[in-house]
Amino acid sequence: MVKPGYLKMTTDSDAVDLLSSDLRELGNAAKKLATHAVKLGSAGFGAAFLQWIASFAAIYLLVLDRTNWKTNILTSLLIPYIFFSLPGVIFGFFRGDVGKWIAFIAVVLRLFFPKQFPDWLELPGALILLVVVAPGLFASTVRGDAIGEAICLVISCYLLQEHIRASGGFRNSFTKASGISNTIGIILIFVYPVWALVLRFL
Repeated sequence: MVKPGYLKMTTDSDAVDLLSSDLRELGNAAKKLATHAVKLGSAGFGAAFLQWIASFAAIYLLVLDRTNWKTNILTSLLIPYIFFSLPGVIFGFFRGDVGKWIAFIAVVLRLFFPKQFPDWLELPGALILLVVVAPGLFASTVRGDAIGEAICLVISCYLLQEHIRASGGFRNSFTKASGISNTIGIILIFVYPVWALVLRFL
């Protein structure tokens, strides 16, 4: 016959071992979760940072085209690119009353004072109008979705290959003094959608 005390001691030690192994597994799972969260957080921060950089690079290329970068490249494609890549804070700001007032003034100037309306304001005015009048469903879903990022990727690929062709080759696009800043800007707008799509499908 087995003593009751012996059964009690065996059960307690098994329970302690089981509890300690469960705690070890829980600790390992927590470490893995923290590691993955840090990786995803840093990747998400990188995508958000690249989104800001790409938006400002696209605006820079638009300004450059309106001033001294006169080429046959279809730079009006930068307008939908900026629309899809503009960070939510700035997009929401221009989608509100501020953007409506800017669009209203631009339309009034264009209608009643066409000779005084400068040519370099055509595309920025079109961008503000696009931001203000875009339907809510389109602005809230497509903009932050893979579709918007894919559209940005197609636009950036087209602009990159057209710029390389206009420069006379890939090497010339980096060696000509007038084309280096344009090439860097186009590469910056190319990197963001690639990174965002990679993160989305990983």
